[in-house]
Formats: sequence, C-alpha cells, structure tokens
Amino acid sequence: MSTPPEVAELARLVAFPTISDRPVTGIAAHLADRFDRLGLRVRLVDTGRPGKVDVVATAGPAGTDGLVLSGHLDVVPVDGQPWTSDPFTLTVAGDRLVGRGTADMKGFLAATITALEAIDLRALRRQLVLLWTCDEEIGCLGAAALADAWDRDADPLPRACVVGEPTGMAVMRMHPGHVTLTITVGGEAAHSSRPDLGRNAIVRAAEVVAELDVLARDLRDEADPSIPLPAPFVPLNVGTIHGGTAINIVPDHCAIEVGYRPLPGMDATAVFERLRARLTARFGDVDVHAHLGVVVPALSSPGDTPLARWLAPHARPGPEAVPFATDAGHLARMGTTPLVFGPGSIDVAHKADEYLSARDLRRAVDVLDALIRARCLA
Repeated sequence: MSTPPEVAELARLVAFPTISDRPVTGIAAHLADRFDRLGLRVRLVDTGRPGKVDVVATAGPAGTDGLVLSGHLDVVPVDGQPWTSDPFTLTVAGDRLVGRGTADMKGFLAATITALEAIDLRALRRQLVLLWTCDEEIGCLGAAALADAWDRDADPLPRACVVGEPTGMAVMRMHPGHVTLTITVGGEAAHSSRPDLGRNAIVRAAEVVAELDVLARDLRDEADPSIPLPAPFVPLNVGTIHGGTAINIVPDHCAIEVGYRPLPGMDATAVFERLRARLTARFGDVDVHAHLGVVVPALSSPGDTPLARWLAPHARPGPEAVPFATDAGHLARMGTTPLVFGPGSIDVAHKADEYLSARDLRRAVDVLDALIRARCLA
C-alpha cells in the first residue's frame, strides 16, 4: 500500500530537527522550494537572529480579501524524554503518526501543502497568504518580528486567518497572552562575617517575591467568569531566582524572572505597569527595578465572522478559548482576525511519543482544500 501524500509530507517535515535553539533554514528552504513549485510567490524574512527566518508565500491577486494560513516551524526539545522511537523519524503505529511536532504543529503544515497540490493556484480570485514563523515555542519571536516589520497599508492581509495549532479541529477565538519580565535587586557586597557592612540583595529579593505573591492573589480575586477559560484570571508565576556569588560574601545582586498571562481583551503590559508601581511604592527606585521581556498579546476575535461561520459545520464542538498563547495575537496586529483551528491534541504536544492520527491529518487536508476553494476561488 502506498503512503498517502499527506503522511509522506509530514515525514519530510518531522525529519527537520527544528528545536528552537537550532536554525530553521533547512525547513524554510524546503518549504520555499515546495511553494515555488506550486506557483506561490515566496520570500524568506530575516528576523535578525542567526538562522532564524519566517516564510511568507502568496498566490492570487494582492489586496483581495481571501485567506491567511499560519503555523510555526519550531518544536520543543526531546532531551530526557522517554521516546520509544526516533523523534525525528515519523513512525506509524496503527492510526498514530508518531514524531516530534506531528501535533504541534507540522501536521497542519503538511495538510496545507497537500491541499494546495490539488488546487490550480493560477485560478485564485482572491489572495492566499501563508505565514510560517520561527521561534514560536520560546515566545512567538518570529511572529513578533513579522508583525513589527509588516506594512499594513502597502501590503494589506486578508482578514480571515487560521492559525493551525492543535485544537482537535475545534474553533478557538480567544486565548491568553504571555508576558515575561525580570526584576533586578541590587545590594552591597561585604564579608559574611560583617553583614552590617553590606546590603543583602537576596534578602531584599525575598521581600519582592512576597509582594509578587500578594499581587498574584489579587489577580486571582479579579477573575472574569465571562471568559471561557478553566481559570479565567491572570496567572502570575515566579519562575527563577538567581543571586549571590559565594557563601562567604553578602550578595550584591539577585534577579527574579516572572511570567504572567494577560486575559483576552486585556492590554498585555497592564499588569507589568501595575507591578512596577507596586514595587516602586514598596521599595523605592534605587535597588529594585522591573524590566519587560517577551510580550505575546492575547487573542480576542469576534465570534461571528464569515470564517467562523464557514468553519462551524467542519468543527468539533468545544469551548471558544484555549489556555495557551499562540502567534495569533501578533497576527491580529497585522490586520487579520485570527481563529485557532487545527488537527491534533495539545494534550500530547511537548510529550514523548507525540502523535497525530492519520485520520485527523486526512480530515485536515479535506477541510483546508474546501476552505481555500471557498475563500479564494469562489
């Protein structure tokens, strides 16, 4: 029995070990070649980081309101995970297609390529745009770079946009964002036998962490039950603390890394500004400073768009929000109205023996084929 084309394409994509600390130039070149041979206009967008590019491919008349399809090229590491097969060689186990990135989210890329192979792109009446990004797994950095550089006036995108993250083919119109920040705490070094001659940065950092815990509780108390998330509040997490030099030195520095997830509809940096004001009120502005890091916007798309209505008969019923951040927040900055919709389950993503069912992959091909025809050919 011959291998279905979508499975063969997924095998090719999985074979690129696009872990986020590695270049994506290999898979980008592969996709550029495939899209070029299919008749799309292709360009690679340099993000300013070595080996990290985004792939943009277009077909059909520019400026017409067709369709955007988007996915990310990178995957998470496999180190230390109990894989039962080579994670970068697609393994077929019954209906399961096992390999790193099968669900998150090379299955969507493979389905898109397979769907396009059956369509005469020269006949498109409205524009089709493919946006494949790098470094989504470490903060949606590729999408952020693309959004920062995109000229919405000179190159308007179609409003209808599908971000093919693994939702089990349910339509999601909302998700939280993700914001990281670092709080630096200064002190004064001294011999540990004379702590009175120094200022202990780690002790002061412990006071900062206590203040962060108070803010985290306040944010939990401000939950918004109208948002369809399991925990509809802004979670704030103290992730790491690094400080000090040696056991016999009063530490003169400490850094606290913090992350929080703004709710749909919320200004991504509002909690940061609130936190900074609290720290200044409590500690002054000499030793304690908050520095903004990665900012991934939340997503809040309308529930009754033409794309949402089209997808509804093809979608699995479910909640309208996912609890994880995606590139969609940045794509909304580019003038699109994204929905998150794709094959596979987030429950198996990032785990050993990640998989996508062959049945779901085939279904994604059929839905994308019909969607591209409806939005860009009709």
